Amino acid sequence: MSTATRAACVIGYPARQSRSPKLHGYWIKRYGIDGDYRIEEIAPENFEAFVTNLAGHGYVGANVTMPHKDAAFRLSQPDEKARAIGAANTLWLDGDILRSTNTDGDGFVGSLDASAPGWDKRTDDAVVLGAGGASLSIVYALLGRGISSIHVVNRTRAKADAVRQSFGGGVKPANWDDVPALVANTGLLVNATSLGMLGKLALDIDLSPLKESAIVSDIVSVPLKTPLLAAAEARGLTTSNGLEMLLHQAVRGFELWFGIRPEVTREQYDLIAADIQSS
Repeated sequence: MSTATRAACVIGYPARQSRSPKLHGYWIKRYGIDGDYRIEEIAPENFEAFVTNLAGHGYVGANVTMPHKDAAFRLSQPDEKARAIGAANTLWLDGDILRSTNTDGDGFVGSLDASAPGWDKRTDDAVVLGAGGASLSIVYALLGRGISSIHVVNRTRAKADAVRQSFGGGVKPANWDDVPALVANTGLLVNATSLGMLGKLALDIDLSPLKESAIVSDIVSVPLKTPLLAAAEARGLTTSNGLEMLLHQAVRGFELWFGIRPEVTREQYDLIAADIQSS
């Protein structure tokens, strides 16, 4: 590589399973950029020293995955999105300043824009299952797109109440027993839990009450088609999966690091999907 090569990385622990190098490598090649994207597996006790000296390690920025998102937020200057969510997943150097954002919500609404154009004009009601970090990002993004009523369902009601405290009256905390009634009236159902993930229990929900125009989104990316999405497709409903969200959440970071806003393509999706299916 030349001395002008710009490099970014994904930082996690573990991180060797990350598909981000293949994802960003596709764009680097497509746009003819003198750039590189690598994996950095950094233990929590070494994260602060590494991330506060990104330039010294040859990087202009980084993606941050578990368990470092809270520390990345604390050690950087977060933007409005990251502050609202309380965690950062994307870092970049602005001169000597380490800045951060959270692109999970961008990835979520970007995946819906691609799979169901105009979705935000067809419904003002959503049901989000789960109240963890991913749910916070999704709720923030949905509110930003004008969805006025977001039912956050969690087995621990206090966590759903906390989401309302963070984002206001547009969030409607709900219990798991409320799901059948909520499903019958929503235009968007989102699984933001780990249920349905490889090795986890399936998400058992009766989708028959959903309207024919409803959209079902599952942020799980392995497997690509969860039992929830298979059931939705069997009903002929529009769906969006976790890989689509992953691809779209990567757009902003690439733009910050390499100066080009990339396009998510079907070829790229198929490339990463094949990698998932072969593992």
